[in-house]
Amino acid sequence: MRRNAVVAACVATALALMVALTGCSTGQRVDLGDAAADNLVAAIAGEPDQLDPHKTSAYFSFEVLENVFDTLVEPDANLEMRPALAESWEVSPDQRVWTFHLRRGVTFHDGTPFTADDVVYSYRRIIDEELTNVDKFSAVTDVTAVDPATVRITVDKPTPNLLTNLGGFKGMAIVSRANVESGQIATKPIGTGPFSFTGATSGDSITLRANPSYWGGPPRISGVTFRFISEPSTALSALQAGEVDWTDSVPPQRVSQLREDDSLRLAVTPSNDYWYLALNEAKSPWNDVRVRQAIAYAIDRDAIVAATSYGTAAKNQLAIPDGNPWYTPYDRYSYDIDKAKDLLAQANARPERLDMLVTSEYPETVTAAQIIADNLAPLGITVDIRTVDFATWLDEQNNGNFDMLMMGWLGNIDPDDFYYAQHHTNGTSNAQKFSDPEVDRLLDAGRVETDRDTRRDDYAKAATRIADEVSYIYLYNPSVIQAWTPELSGYEARRDGAVRFRGAVLGEDESS
Repeated sequence: MRRNAVVAACVATALALMVALTGCSTGQRVDLGDAAADNLVAAIAGEPDQLDPHKTSAYFSFEVLENVFDTLVEPDANLEMRPALAESWEVSPDQRVWTFHLRRGVTFHDGTPFTADDVVYSYRRIIDEELTNVDKFSAVTDVTAVDPATVRITVDKPTPNLLTNLGGFKGMAIVSRANVESGQIATKPIGTGPFSFTGATSGDSITLRANPSYWGGPPRISGVTFRFISEPSTALSALQAGEVDWTDSVPPQRVSQLREDDSLRLAVTPSNDYWYLALNEAKSPWNDVRVRQAIAYAIDRDAIVAATSYGTAAKNQLAIPDGNPWYTPYDRYSYDIDKAKDLLAQANARPERLDMLVTSEYPETVTAAQIIADNLAPLGITVDIRTVDFATWLDEQNNGNFDMLMMGWLGNIDPDDFYYAQHHTNGTSNAQKFSDPEVDRLLDAGRVETDRDTRRDDYAKAATRIADEVSYIYLYNPSVIQAWTPELSGYEARRDGAVRFRGAVLGEDESS
């Protein structure tokens, strides 16, 4: 059943009621009537760095933006692309012209009609300003509004992953030109999605309300409040106390226990995500592949997986997980400290200190860093663990201020998503400054190859060389772990980690 209302003295005004959701100490939900009772409270592990979908690369941002914006197409639960703002499309026989037919009657949250001009503006913005996902348009030569309901995209070569590029995640969202030009998109975004932005409290929460005019049908909850709770145990306690309805910040060491807990629903879903280490190849001695290989041999993946995921993750030395059709077996870097010492000797390298950049907003990076420090000690390397907030982490990564960092890539679908931006010489996320002509050639070939078997071979070779040359030291593929109240239905944990509340329903617990 829905939690009981707290005493009325805890609430003085309508504004105070919102504060009471986190300010009252009883751990029970405040009864605000039907509308507020249907507001879903979600605990996420960190605060979005900004809410401009074309500029952010933070997962916390996309947890919110998934519910505010739309793309032309989007992945279904099986990660197959299906219609969204585009209801249909066709491709020319030579694979060079894609024509998209848009939904009619769609509006932005401010009531402005959505048209083909918005698609052209959104894509031209990413291309012309060379924003985060500009590499998704590397083959695009023209984006044209044929009429208000038709968009034509021309490419200079076959692009088998164009649909995934356009709709794989909300970094390719269709935005409002007025919202961008007013400068408000980063803090007050306007989209076409199932929920509209209503407000934010720095360090605490972001609130959304249901869009009654949503083209996919109005949501069945009144809104969503995203609360920022960085400590997983605190988030879980808040869920168990009835202060939140959903969280993806679940302590992995509690999973086995929570499987037997009927007071909540637990999802442990294999993902396409991966966690990795990267060494800064713009610095010596990390620019020597033998030194990078030495570090790779010295890393005890079994210990890291055990400590960070408690058996819920799968160890892997490449990005793509077993079970994925693009998976490539690879097992070169078994834990071998003697091999690591030999490689350092061959390189005549004696690194004494290593600056490792991690963030408290991803606790697994902090846990892993302690193990890595122990792993590298026999090599005579002292690891200086630098723990910062995620916004600072992004700045330090982008400015090259690190020797080693640990992070994850989330929401991957096409093999290009796993490798191009991260490992191509011109990749937009190649913070480690890796450059290899053969990898570039293979990744470029995979982008245009329409024969699936040949394309699979290109990516298998690229992935193997990326690992051989240690662009990344891959660690493991995590599971998507989420928990929610039994009163929440119409929601499913997804392999790509996308958090979609458009179909969510809050009601009576059917098990009670």
